[in-house]
Amino acid sequence: MEDYKISWTSRAVKDLRKIYNFYTEQIGEDKAFEIIQSLVNQVDILSDSKFVEIGAVDEQFSHLKRTYKKLIEHNIKITYRTSDNSNTVYINRVFDTRQNPNKNK
Repeated sequence: MEDYKISWTSRAVKDLRKIYNFYTEQIGEDKAFEIIQSLVNQVDILSDSKFVEIGAVDEQFSHLKRTYKKLIEHNIKITYRTSDNSNTVYINRVFDTRQNPNKNK
């Protein structure tokens, strides 16, 4: 089975920047970078076809046509979906679960 390409949506990149800025203010730039790097490493695992289905179904997105999955790392939820046609994993949202969940829609 072929490996998957990772594609970050513009919304997910914006989410990642917000998380980085928040943690930079709270715990400093070095620790914020470590957290972001940890998130990116977690996402990179999804490129391996053996692990692409590792996430649980994200019920917050069940009203949509496609199936969205989630991974949790450092209290941060990474929401993604796959495209079998192009062997691509789309990272759709990166959300700190301690925030208001209504912001995640």
